[in-house]
Amino acid sequence: MPPERRKAGSEPPPIELSDRDYRALARFRYALRVFQRFSERAAREAGLTPSQHQLLLAIRGWAGTEAPTIRDVAEQLQLVHHSAVELVDRAVAGGLVERNPDPVDRRRQRLGLTAEGEQMLARLTASNRAELRRFRSELADVLHALEED
Repeated sequence: MPPERRKAGSEPPPIELSDRDYRALARFRYALRVFQRFSERAAREAGLTPSQHQLLLAIRGWAGTEAPTIRDVAEQLQLVHHSAVELVDRAVAGGLVERNPDPVDRRRQRLGLTAEGEQMLARLTASNRAELRRFRSELADVLHALEED
């Protein structure tokens, strides 16, 4: 089973964890939360919910050969299908996302960003990227500490 699908705590912990292990993991979780809070605040200041920002990013950052479907973004955002539909509906109503019928299977809809959605995401991505660069050395130190035995 891929790591992202395992239940939390389903694998036995290493036999012995040091205080350094716990401190490194705590620092890592703290750094992630600081970044997440920064990103959420930036989204709200731009007039989006954090979920809308994540939706735009999931669509724009999709690595598939075709535009993503609602099922694809539901997986990316770890949402149940109907919650993803509601999120997409609100983004379409807000002029950020567009739905396009799949040329092969017209029952399926492919998602894309509108020009407004592209502009909004570009601004947010630039600020998030700058914040990640600020944390780069701290995160590298934390990750290095987690790798050491």
